[in-house]
Amino acid sequence: MGKVGKIARRSFLIGSAALVGGVAFGAYKVKTPYDNPLEDAVSAQGATFNPWVMIDTDKITLVGPHGDKGQGVAHAQAALIAEELDLEFGQFEISFGAPDKAYWNRALADEGVPFMSSDASFIAESMRDVMGGMVKLMGMQITGGSTTIPDSFDKLRMAGAVARETLKAAAAQRAGLDVARLSTKGGHVVLPSGEKLSYQELAPIAATIDPVTDVTLRDPKAWRLIGKPMQRMDVVAKSTGTQTYGIDLEIDGAVHAAVKVNPRQGGALKGFDATDALAMRGVSKVVEIAGGVAVIADNTWRAFQGAEALSVDWGDAPYPAEQADHWKVIEGSFNEEQLDKTWRDDGDVVAGLTEGSLVSTEYRVPYVAHAPLEPLNATVLVEENGVTVWTGHQIPRQLQVLVAAITGHVPEQVAFHNQYMGGSFGHRLEFEHIKQATEIANQMRGTPVKLTYSREEDFAHDFPRQPGIARASGTVRDGKVETLDLQIAMPSVVASQMGRADIAVPGPDSQIAAGAWNNPYAIPNYRMRAYRAPELAPVSSWRSVGASANGFFFDCALDELIHAAGADPMAERLRLIDHDPSRKALETVAEMSNWGAPLEAGQGKGVAFVESFGVPTAEVVQVRATPDGIRIEKVWVAADVGKVVDPVNLENMLQGGVVFGLGHAINCEITYSDGMAEQSNFDSFEGLRLYQCPEIEVRALENGAKIRGAGEPPVPPAAPALANAIYSATGQRIRSLPLYSHIDFV
Repeated sequence: MGKVGKIARRSFLIGSAALVGGVAFGAYKVKTPYDNPLEDAVSAQGATFNPWVMIDTDKITLVGPHGDKGQGVAHAQAALIAEELDLEFGQFEISFGAPDKAYWNRALADEGVPFMSSDASFIAESMRDVMGGMVKLMGMQITGGSTTIPDSFDKLRMAGAVARETLKAAAAQRAGLDVARLSTKGGHVVLPSGEKLSYQELAPIAATIDPVTDVTLRDPKAWRLIGKPMQRMDVVAKSTGTQTYGIDLEIDGAVHAAVKVNPRQGGALKGFDATDALAMRGVSKVVEIAGGVAVIADNTWRAFQGAEALSVDWGDAPYPAEQADHWKVIEGSFNEEQLDKTWRDDGDVVAGLTEGSLVSTEYRVPYVAHAPLEPLNATVLVEENGVTVWTGHQIPRQLQVLVAAITGHVPEQVAFHNQYMGGSFGHRLEFEHIKQATEIANQMRGTPVKLTYSREEDFAHDFPRQPGIARASGTVRDGKVETLDLQIAMPSVVASQMGRADIAVPGPDSQIAAGAWNNPYAIPNYRMRAYRAPELAPVSSWRSVGASANGFFFDCALDELIHAAGADPMAERLRLIDHDPSRKALETVAEMSNWGAPLEAGQGKGVAFVESFGVPTAEVVQVRATPDGIRIEKVWVAADVGKVVDPVNLENMLQGGVVFGLGHAINCEITYSDGMAEQSNFDSFEGLRLYQCPEIEVRALENGAKIRGAGEPPVPPAAPALANAIYSATGQRIRSLPLYSHIDFV
């Protein structure tokens, strides 16, 4: 490859014309592109045009750097590139790629500023630009926050278009033709004569040409894939049980490990006796790790059995031992000293609370576990000149930093091979299992170590969603909601989670307020205050993070006020809402559910609306009260994602989010006794059962100004819509989760 071509490829940067963060960090630094990490992977005869496309003489590889944890983003990222590159499914391989700054997630900027998603003011957009500059300079490669599609939509299409036009230039050079006379189709450049030149045969020539970066994205009217129903690339493998996850990996020469770590999260290891474990068949070694002990064996089952045979003396929990005391701490956090931030203060709440009929109430949500179907696992090989890690994870570059700190290498010496994940819901944003696998492998250098958590260990050492309490007071007058004063107290999930990853995050924790302060209602007098409770049991991001709790708090409190006013729950929400895409979501779900039609005896309908991650989402739940309990009959969902990439996958995401939200609202909580989680498996932490699952009808809207992701937004409205439906059917207002503690379900 010529020197000029090589430099051009290494300097490719999508969107380099935008001066994001230029004022705060310096235009040169922000616009300076990162090297193309595929340069070191491409063969002498192959070509790479940017960090997302590599074409060799025998195959085409598309890189989708966002991790796939069941949400289908490997497929979606590939489809975005293939749309512009004129590839068909089956003509290319998809790779997660190696960790690299080039894969920074610019969509994180939208969630990182204290402005409502609907705020497109100059100040809000300028702050997003500044945050975008920070994210870029830090090289933050993260999968989370429903940002994969927003981050990928433009940059991956542009990457495909650059590769397409450069391949056309290579074909024009070979054929001696004007490039304007060439076209592409199905992985080929098509000459005017009809002759087709495959991308693979053009790769050696393309490798000598500067990438053509002055390209035009195709008109949406010409899209072949985007917006059309697609069969996900992984659906056959997952339907036939042949998909390989991290837990399925078999590395030659690997030993198997299981851990027994203090079930009182963060508590000390005071001592242990490994005599019985070492006497067991297949067990070869027992080693100490931070906070616990690891057993090495010749297979996973024997490692599990050896871990159970350990006799261990554990230290106390660094938080209250009993669940009741956790609630007392949160109850005591509603004071000025622990006020984290007043997020909304519209009108005059103090005066408003003295006018009209007063309603006061309190709501609670518990700890809940992530509990993905695939337990945590990681395979690590530590050698003198580097470390190799195989697992599924959402923050690969920080993984390199933390692994290197344990082994004494530098992060660049840590090779990470991301794997498909069997669920996460935030669980695989954590690093503890990877650090433990690294600690073990560091004591067995030269031997690959595969660590697998038992289901019980996975539950015991999950970092659950934070618990919270909301106190709401409001007034109604003349059939309308006039005032709402909402106070929410919970521990900081950001401080807990980022602290474990050695990442400092200054300022208030926006997740204590997310899903409550940012709902676009024009309540005349509305105040929303967030109180930071002291850290209790360590917590982590759980699907939709703060909005998962705050959607329940805000919408149920609003529903109480609406009923106190004698208004219709849908009509009053529509009257109050002042954001067009949000109003259309509510109007759509009202039409879908035939809101206002007469209900049969025992039936009830509840509506909820929550905006999270920029997606206005409205849900209606219909239930029937039977002699044996509540039966959920149907759910309707309307969500505005700005642009639909794959309608089939989006439908599945919205339906799955509803199932996830309903199941946890009904059945799930984590409680602590003697400092330990009392729930240890799915028998005590049930999701929604198949016989309980209703028909779920969804409609995706495209009225929003920006492209949004849909992994998390369907979760927050599910619990309040169900609780509101139960009130409609029975007159029973339930103010704390899980709902089964108050009412039966069938």
